[in-house]
Amino acid sequence: MAHCGTSQPSAAAETPRADGTMPPQVRGAPAPAPAPAPVPAPVLFEIFGQPWSVESRLGQGVSASVFRVSSGRAATAAVKEFRADPQGGDYGYHKERAVLEDIQGHKNIVTLYGVFTSHSCVGVATRCLLLELLDASVSDLLVRGDNQGHSMWLVQHCARDVLEALAFIHREGYVHADLKPRNVLWSADDECFKLIDFGLSFREGNQDVKYIQTDGYRAPEAELQNGLAQAGVEAEGTPGCTSAVDLWSLGVVLLEMFSGVKLKDTVRSQKWKDDSAAIVDHIFTSNSLACPAIPVYHLRDLIKSMLLKEPKQRCTAEAALRGPFFSIPFAPHVEDLVLLPSPVLRLLNLIDDNHLHNDEEYEDILEDMKEECQKYGSVVSLLIPKENPGKGQVFVEYANSSDSKEAQRLLTGRTFDGKFVVATFYPLSAYKRGYLYRSVQ
Repeated sequence: MAHCGTSQPSAAAETPRADGTMPPQVRGAPAPAPAPAPVPAPVLFEIFGQPWSVESRLGQGVSASVFRVSSGRAATAAVKEFRADPQGGDYGYHKERAVLEDIQGHKNIVTLYGVFTSHSCVGVATRCLLLELLDASVSDLLVRGDNQGHSMWLVQHCARDVLEALAFIHREGYVHADLKPRNVLWSADDECFKLIDFGLSFREGNQDVKYIQTDGYRAPEAELQNGLAQAGVEAEGTPGCTSAVDLWSLGVVLLEMFSGVKLKDTVRSQKWKDDSAAIVDHIFTSNSLACPAIPVYHLRDLIKSMLLKEPKQRCTAEAALRGPFFSIPFAPHVEDLVLLPSPVLRLLNLIDDNHLHNDEEYEDILEDMKEECQKYGSVVSLLIPKENPGKGQVFVEYANSSDSKEAQRLLTGRTFDGKFVVATFYPLSAYKRGYLYRSVQ
């Protein structure tokens, strides 16, 4: 039966805090686990005394499901509901909660708002995390990219954000241990990528998780350790995996973003095991014709420094951030501004030049556009530049990204004065600075 919305906040320790979100993932099983039986989605959750409606299921794994929930138009979040534990230990919930609560406050780590207990109609209690609702994952971006590599702007943006998150958690003594495209999500309101899903994380030097990382993003030392654990062999005298496993995973993720191709079969091949550097060189040679040579070489060298077989030789997150790749400014592609939501919309193909230089017509257009755009949400500001860059484009700042996403969905393809509207998002930070990109076509 569906949950009936009788969730109750648990004890005083379960007060809302800040920092966490994540679609559910398989918890590091050494072999593929059978697909979980379908679990009816709850109708609503009662969270801290307020009813939150379930809008959709965002993901389902062996140990948990994640739902998009809302409490009124302006309040949306994600709920990660863990499967009921017959033994009552709720290990997965307690593990993830403890890690998230210990790494609060970093802009590139998902926000945990609070924790609560949900009670189903049949009296089954489940533990839940209330989390920041994020947008597209890097996995989504790879699918939408249609096997075309992403722009250097997008790759650099993602690499910097993830490295900032890793540098932070590594300084705090943690290893993420499950970095992959599905665990890196875009935040429209904060305009950055965030790291999610800390269910396999552990303190370096105190690894309490036998099977770590996902196939295709698993470092060689983790592959060895997982194999030994699966065979029931104790690895005598080994300290366990270190934060270097996270850099390996990120190297593969960035290589996939640059190439536009999933590399699971490649990184499992004997050729990769024998000489991964040669394969990286080949990928860059095959995909770098449209990119400036020097930035491509810097990205290639950064990725190769993350994919060294010897963990101690791999670059650290902090060292990677000091590399030359991050000193180069890039402009976003038009495709980037479609893929990555923000609170600002940019409307193209609407206004002729002759309208811009007639003050009366210009003011009428401003009023008409504001009236139209307010149908979809709260408009904070609206700008139509009269000169380049941005001449004749309409920039609309909404109060939040939910409103801008709804406006983008409804405005795209509409016709005004016989013209089809093209609506992309636009970086809020650039808009606030008055910087209008000449975005790459």
